[in-house]
Amino acid sequence: MRKHLILGIVLALIIGAHSSAYSQEILRLATTTSTENSGLLNFILPPFEKANNVKVNVISVGTGKAIKLGENGDVDVVLVHARPAEDKFVADGFGVNRKDVMYNDYLIVGPSEDPAKIKGEKSVAESFKKMSDAKAVFVSRADQSGTHMKEMEIWKIAGVDPSKANRLEAGQGMGQVLQMASEKKAYTLTDRGTYASMKDKLDLIPIVEGDKLLFNPYGVIAVNPEKHKNVNKAMAEKFINFLVSPDGQKLISDFKVQGLTLFFPSATK
Repeated sequence: MRKHLILGIVLALIIGAHSSAYSQEILRLATTTSTENSGLLNFILPPFEKANNVKVNVISVGTGKAIKLGENGDVDVVLVHARPAEDKFVADGFGVNRKDVMYNDYLIVGPSEDPAKIKGEKSVAESFKKMSDAKAVFVSRADQSGTHMKEMEIWKIAGVDPSKANRLEAGQGMGQVLQMASEKKAYTLTDRGTYASMKDKLDLIPIVEGDKLLFNPYGVIAVNPEKHKNVNKAMAEKFINFLVSPDGQKLISDFKVQGLTLFFPSATK
C-alpha cells in the first residue's frame, strides 16, 4: 500500500512538472549581439519570464539579420539599434508598435600606440579620414548590423570610400570583432556596452568618443501578426510593455558592469 502511495505521488509530481513545462509559452526574440554580449539580457529577461510563465528564445545577430528574421516571421519581436532600418521595417508593414527603449553610444577603440594619432579627436568623421590617410588597420563588422550601418554612415560623412581604406571585413559579432582588433592592434567602432563588458580582456583603449554622431538608440518592435499568423502577438505586446514600464526601465538602468551603467532607459524621454 505504501509503495503504491509513493509511486502515485511521484507520478503526480512528474505529470505536474510536465504539464507546467508544456503550458509555458515561448517568445521568440531577435536582438543584437550587444544586448547579448554585454550581459543585459541575462539581467532583464528572468523577471519577465517568471511573471508571464514564458521562455524567451533569444536569437542574437546583427540588426540587419534580426530585422530580416522579423520580415520572415521567424520571430515575434525584435530589439535592435538602427533607426532608419527600424522605420523602414515598420513602414513596409512588417513591424508594429515600435517603442524607444534605451540608448548608449559608440566609440572608436584602438591600440594605445594610436598609429593614426587620433586620440581625443572631437569629430568622429575626421577621425575616420585620418585613419584612412594613415592607412591604419580598421576592423569592420561588415555584417549589416547597426554598428556596421553606423560605420558606413561615418565613412560617407568623412568623404572616404571605405573600399579604399585599410579595412578588414570580419562578418562577425561585436565581441569577435573586438578580439580581432585587439589581436591585430587595429581600430574598430564599438558600442560602449560590449566594450565595457570585455575591456579587461582586450588590449584596446577608448580613442574617440563624445561626438553626437555616435549616439546609439535602441528600439523594440513587434512583428506584424497580419503578415505572419504564427506570431505570438499577445506575448510580444507584453514584452514591449514590460521594457517600457517603470519596472523594465529601472532594470535597464540598474544593470551595471564593474560599477558602470551600460544602457540608459529612454522610454519616458
